[in-house]
Amino acid sequence: MNDREVTYMHWLRERIQNEGRYLGNGILKVDVFMNHQVDPLLMQGIGYEFARRFRHQHATKILTAEISGIAPALATGMMLQVPVVFARKNKPITLSQEPYQATAPSHTKGGEVTLMVSHEFLSPEDRILIIDDFLASSLTIRALVDIIRQGGAALVGIGAVIEKSFEGGRGALADLGVQVESLAVIDRFEGNKIIFAE
Repeated sequence: MNDREVTYMHWLRERIQNEGRYLGNGILKVDVFMNHQVDPLLMQGIGYEFARRFRHQHATKILTAEISGIAPALATGMMLQVPVVFARKNKPITLSQEPYQATAPSHTKGGEVTLMVSHEFLSPEDRILIIDDFLASSLTIRALVDIIRQGGAALVGIGAVIEKSFEGGRGALADLGVQVESLAVIDRFEGNKIIFAE
């Protein structure tokens, strides 16, 4: 890693440590800089780092889930100069009648959410990079993978800003055989303290 990469990753971990709040039940609140209020400079660094790690995969599009995945996905798309598609959770009248769709449980909302992508934004010629805010159980990411398969596109990589390794999501993605990258990996919570993996 060069100094720029080390600085971005140190900055991200520092923001999580200082501003993240553990709410119990595996939920980490980071809405100060990513999930409600967005820090553009931090997102720029996140986009730079994902682009550095995935540039060789030659993605043609980035796919994420609304709404928290949009900021890091957009930053990455700007660095890679490829379009960003986000799976919708509510169906507007402008969405095609029969979108590609898959369901996933939501930790923060409770129950299940349905993710939808219009047919016009996925094709068999596409090479798709998934970028999301969290990798935890991997169920949201698996739903996005299902949508990619419905569109006949190729999955070329998965990136998460924050991984909660104790939830086993990385292992649950092993069968996909693609590059999986997380920028900050949390090993566990001890009370209110966030413990990062080495």
